[in-house]
Amino acid sequence: MATTRTLSTATLPTPSESGARHRLRAVGPNDVPSVVDFLPPGATWLPAPQHTLPTLPGQPPMIGYLVLVPADQQPPLLPDPGVRSGGLDGDGDPLVRIDTVQRTAEVNGAELDLTYLEFELLAHLVAHPHRVHTRDQLVTTVWGYGHVGDGRTVDVHIARLRRKLGAENRQAIQTIRRVGYKYAPPTGR
Repeated sequence: MATTRTLSTATLPTPSESGARHRLRAVGPNDVPSVVDFLPPGATWLPAPQHTLPTLPGQPPMIGYLVLVPADQQPPLLPDPGVRSGGLDGDGDPLVRIDTVQRTAEVNGAELDLTYLEFELLAHLVAHPHRVHTRDQLVTTVWGYGHVGDGRTVDVHIARLRRKLGAENRQAIQTIRRVGYKYAPPTGR
């Protein structure tokens, strides 16, 4: 683990007293408050995997942490009404409605029975229509950094989503050969 350094003005003389500039000093474990003191209630923290941290040539490896906060403790990052729509059907109503607060997905007004990962995958695709996502991007975004597997996992989940969307709506999730997938909602029928 890296040595932590800080500047404590309470223990250092002022420049006028010593004629010298402030210097950094090594800090012992008892001199620094615990990380836990800064976390919201119920949060935990873990060391970040080394492969997820940036590296600088000629510099020692960086150290990072992941802070996991329970969903009910998280402040909203952006104003999100929780409902996303993708495409319009013939009547001008949304083809796919995603409610992230209630964790429901509807197609043409009919609620879909989705697993956790199917919901996350569909919500991600609907949130970014017409954008091509590689299988690796989807695995990283939906499954998280710790997922062990290959892009075929994505293929299986996409096939299940298409079945659940129904024959008339399955073309909304398009395959981009040798790349990945995109959600291309129809603009009207």
